[in-house]
Amino acid sequence: MVTERFDILIVGAGPAGSFAAERLARDGARVALFDGRPPGEPKACGGGVTSKALKQWPHLLEAVGRTVEELEMYSPGGKMLFLKLEEPFAIYSRIAFDSYLRDRAGEAGAHIFTERVSFQPRKSEKEDWVVRGQSGAEWSAPLLVAADGAGSRIAKLLAGALPKEEMEVAFGYRAPLPKEESAPTVVAFLPGWAGYAWAFPRPDHISFGIATSQDAFDHQSLDELLWRFMVGYYRMRADGTARLWKARKKDKALDELIETELRTKAERYAARIPGLAAKTWDTRRACGEGWALLGDAAGFADPVTGEGIYYALRSAEIFAEAYLSGKPLDYEARWREDFGRELRRAAEMRRRFYGNFWGAPFTERMIEFARAHRGIRKVLGELVAGDQGYVGLKRTLARRALRPL
Repeated sequence: MVTERFDILIVGAGPAGSFAAERLARDGARVALFDGRPPGEPKACGGGVTSKALKQWPHLLEAVGRTVEELEMYSPGGKMLFLKLEEPFAIYSRIAFDSYLRDRAGEAGAHIFTERVSFQPRKSEKEDWVVRGQSGAEWSAPLLVAADGAGSRIAKLLAGALPKEEMEVAFGYRAPLPKEESAPTVVAFLPGWAGYAWAFPRPDHISFGIATSQDAFDHQSLDELLWRFMVGYYRMRADGTARLWKARKKDKALDELIETELRTKAERYAARIPGLAAKTWDTRRACGEGWALLGDAAGFADPVTGEGIYYALRSAEIFAEAYLSGKPLDYEARWREDFGRELRRAAEMRRRFYGNFWGAPFTERMIEFARAHRGIRKVLGELVAGDQGYVGLKRTLARRALRPL
């Protein structure tokens, strides 16, 4: 069988892989992009794209999605904070968003193969990488790029496996939009758990989900909690109340009716997300001679929120720039200088963010302070939209807190 040769093999056609393939192909590189996912299979992801990303790559707004300017945020105790965002973010179906980026890569000249591939380690750095599809076809190139998610087999071989405590779990359901016109975007911090739940309305359905750490993952308990959240969300739309986690006894019949209907229509999905510790950011590499890791495969996700789309796109862009400059190994220094400090700082803050503060969960106090203080509320909105980073967050909070109300 003839092996087709390329300049670069990119395994994984999510945001990182497709974004890199488009940029590289537009500049003349011969790129093979492999998409091994079953058609129509969604990733367990809220699909939120920050305002920071939208401002950096305005063409993302061409994808079919929904712009969010208002957000309801709930504390673990059920206190609600309404945020009016100065800079909107967008919510996409990952099927639609990923297809949009993959199509752009194809239009730019990348060769797209809808096959799951396997690979073998090279005997030496002078050899090409060879990947083989389930059809038996083979492709080779001197450079192999892994953009196939947190469970990447390529990343495990080349950069090492991540420990269980540095992985997070996201799972959820796609469910129908409420019959009422109101379908708000909601983020709710979990009572008794490190993590949060989301309700992200999209054009034709709602994505519900929970993100939490894998080492503390208890599927049955968290699934029950997610169902409480989902039922509470629909109940609030039905009777106009603001009870999310806890319902009154008289709500029992309504809750049972909502849950029965949801059980017949909700579609489940799940995935893993990297949540690297600070020490891992210091030592883990994202490239080497003839290989590179992008997005989740490199561990590029916010350890506090699990958000990874911005870092997937930015890592793809930085890698493409390094390759096209003739110095692909510069990718390592470039990503560290660009966003490495931000992710490392997030890793340092994660334990405190989901820990206690003044006798209550920090997230509870955060919502309380934001409800009472306009300056803190503004910072929280900027943090959600992606315009406020973790580096410098304390300084910004202190400055805003000292301003008159």
